[in-house]
Amino acid sequence: MTTASLRIDGVAVSIDGKGVLLRGPSGSGRSDLALRLIDEGAKLISDEQVELHRDGERLLIGVPEVMPERLKGYIEARGLGLAQVPHVDVPQLLAWVVDMKDRAQIDRLPAAQSAEYLGLKAPLLKLDPFSLSATAKLRLAVRCGPGHILGRE
Repeated sequence: MTTASLRIDGVAVSIDGKGVLLRGPSGSGRSDLALRLIDEGAKLISDEQVELHRDGERLLIGVPEVMPERLKGYIEARGLGLAQVPHVDVPQLLAWVVDMKDRAQIDRLPAAQSAEYLGLKAPLLKLDPFSLSATAKLRLAVRCGPGHILGRE
């Protein structure tokens, strides 16, 4: 049973059935990274705004209830417009929160970090969304989970 919810700015995708929240200001590369992930098989959860739900000791990420039906499954592709992409309608377990950062702001071997929402913590990564390896790094993080990456135990 969902006990609390919170709507925030961000883009969310589902990778292998696990939710990933991409955070950063407008123009930071959230949608660009999401588009590349979707092109590689991920599915859109929501673009621009997402809703987090606390379900006991789990954080779920989904489409805000207030989103008009006609916008569900659409993502903004700068220079192209709104495009319909593969998407999921069911909230997903939040596996990672990812902050969009410039390469110079990212440690080579970062210590474990987390983001807190609704009293629960989720593992946090910092990625350069425009790096060629960004999608591979994020897929690896989802596949491995935070407990299987050295320094993130």
